[in-house]
Amino acid sequence: QRQLVESGGGLVQPGGSLRLSCAASGFTLNNYHLSWYRQVPGKERELVASISNPRRGKATTYTDPVKGRFTISRDDDQSTVYLQMDKVKPEDTAVYYCNARHIAFSENNFWGHGTQVTVSS
Repeated sequence: QRQLVESGGGLVQPGGSLRLSCAASGFTLNNYHLSWYRQVPGKERELVASISNPRRGKATTYTDPVKGRFTISRDDDQSTVYLQMDKVKPEDTAVYYCNARHIAFSENNFWGHGTQVTVSS
C-alpha cells in the first residue's frame, strides 16, 4: 500500500507560522519529484512549491505569492517532505496537498488526502 500521510495543519493567526509534513507510507521518495498544492472551494488547485530529487540538487520553486515566506524541504532518510509556512496571511487559507511524482515513471503519481490550514485572527 502506497500512500502519503499529511500532518501539521490547523488554525494559525496572521503573521504566525506553521509546518506541514508529508510522509510516504509503503515506499520511499528518493526518486520522486515532490510538491505542495493548495485548493479552496470553487477554485482550481494551485501549485505552491516543489523540490527536485537529491541527484538534481533538491532545487526548489515557489509560486510568487509565497516567495520569501514558505520553504519546502525534504528528508529522504525519513521519506518526508515539509512545507514551512512563515508570516502566513488569510489568503493562505486552503486545503494543502502533497504530491509525489516519480522522476522516470510519471504514472507513479501519489497524492495525500489534504490537511486544512486556516489563517484567521
